Amino acid sequence: MLDTHGRAAVQPIISKTAHNLLKVGLSANHVTYIAFIIGIISSVLIYLGQPIVGVAVLWLSGFLDAVDGSMARQSKTSSSWGTVLDVTFDRVVEAGILVALALRHPEPNVLMLFLLLAISIIFTMTIFLTVGALSEKESYKSFYYQPGLAERTEGFILFSLLVLFQSHLVFWTIIFIGVEITTGIQRLLEARKILKS
Repeated sequence: MLDTHGRAAVQPIISKTAHNLLKVGLSANHVTYIAFIIGIISSVLIYLGQPIVGVAVLWLSGFLDAVDGSMARQSKTSSSWGTVLDVTFDRVVEAGILVALALRHPEPNVLMLFLLLAISIIFTMTIFLTVGALSEKESYKSFYYQPGLAERTEGFILFSLLVLFQSHLVFWTIIFIGVEITTGIQRLLEARKILKS
């Protein structure tokens, strides 16, 4: 939702950063790898009990994840391989956050909720990626990105809440699961309209 409706507000900063990184000789794929490594570092920091720094580093990773696509478009080097790297690394970074939290909170009820959260993310991402691959709708990205209640920014907000408020981990995980399932259903209903027309 925020990505769809708020991207225009932050796009000038993303575009300027992309331009500057291209000027110093970095490619979009370089920045994809850098964003991935920074995202993994955030998981390590969270595991080591540094939630505030971990979240700050996670958001830096997310910012660079937006910049790499802008770099690819500015330099006209968008590629299917870059898209595969981007989407794959996003999921690994998210999994890393869950693993870090699970290691810090190995209580059975928390682990069960994390399993349900992982299933809800898989459900939503399966619809998202399948519709993106099958849809002929135009998008400024390399394939059609379905809008929904939880897009990348909402995911970062929810992961941040999990990390920063670990004393209320069960509550925020249940909220996260509900948001993911709602998004999945939204996207499934939209997919029915898109792919039947």
